[in-house]
Amino acid sequence: MFDMVSRRGFVSLSAVAAAGLGLAGCSSNKASEPAGSVTGSAKASSKKAVELQVFAANSLEKALPEVQELYTDQTGTTFADTQFKASGDLVEQMRAGATVDVLITASKGTMDDAEAAGLVDADTREDMFVNDLVIIRAEGSDTKVEVIDDVANLDGKIAIGDAKTVPAGKYANQALASVGLYTGTEGDDGEYAPEIANKVALADKVGTAAAYVSTGDCVAGFVYSSDIFRYDGIEEAFVCPEDSHKPIVYPGAVAESSEHADEAKAFIDFCLTNKKAQKIWAKYGFELSA
Repeated sequence: MFDMVSRRGFVSLSAVAAAGLGLAGCSSNKASEPAGSVTGSAKASSKKAVELQVFAANSLEKALPEVQELYTDQTGTTFADTQFKASGDLVEQMRAGATVDVLITASKGTMDDAEAAGLVDADTREDMFVNDLVIIRAEGSDTKVEVIDDVANLDGKIAIGDAKTVPAGKYANQALASVGLYTGTEGDDGEYAPEIANKVALADKVGTAAAYVSTGDCVAGFVYSSDIFRYDGIEEAFVCPEDSHKPIVYPGAVAESSEHADEAKAFIDFCLTNKKAQKIWAKYGFELSA
């Protein structure tokens, strides 16, 4: 599914290499290196070592490190300890003064909040990935879910991310609202219907919701389809229809606090255009946003 190219053109890393070589005196043999060559980019990076701080949605914690390793191999740019948390928590950390280069959230709404607060550069914002909302069960379980409404009839708890900070929780509540099991259409503005109110186990992040199900503490839970690739002990029981919730989109942007804005933007573009990176996203269930 990843033979496609991103909607935005690739920002060539050779431009970074050329700038670095120009500062160094630009000898003829260096200038003759092919545009976009890995060797040229690596040489430029070695002259100005850059370390990027990335804040990313919890659901990216398996795929993103592999892409970062690939990027480091090709450019020399390294990464600080990437923070993987609920998107809302990441934005709150940035509000509190955290220095960040790249922010990737699991919902447009959360990125809208960051943009409204002046935490990211709106001109660099990109819709990066899309995902599906699924209802999961423990691997090998006989729990059956054929429509969203079925969760009301399950004998046990249902794991849902806390919609205040977890986008997956908002999407789950929107899906429940589509069948009358939640009273708000936005996903964080209502209450659970009496049929499930006592069954909901709120999770601080989508990974916790998956863990509740894998351990048997909950009989079902709402997570992203990509989470099935991240966690052992769970399997898909039902894919929520696309029209039952808002589109699940992961936007990325350069943070206003970044001291390496050009390098941060180059990394975002690499994520969307590099063929090897695309294969990594696909391996973990992510699709590029068309």
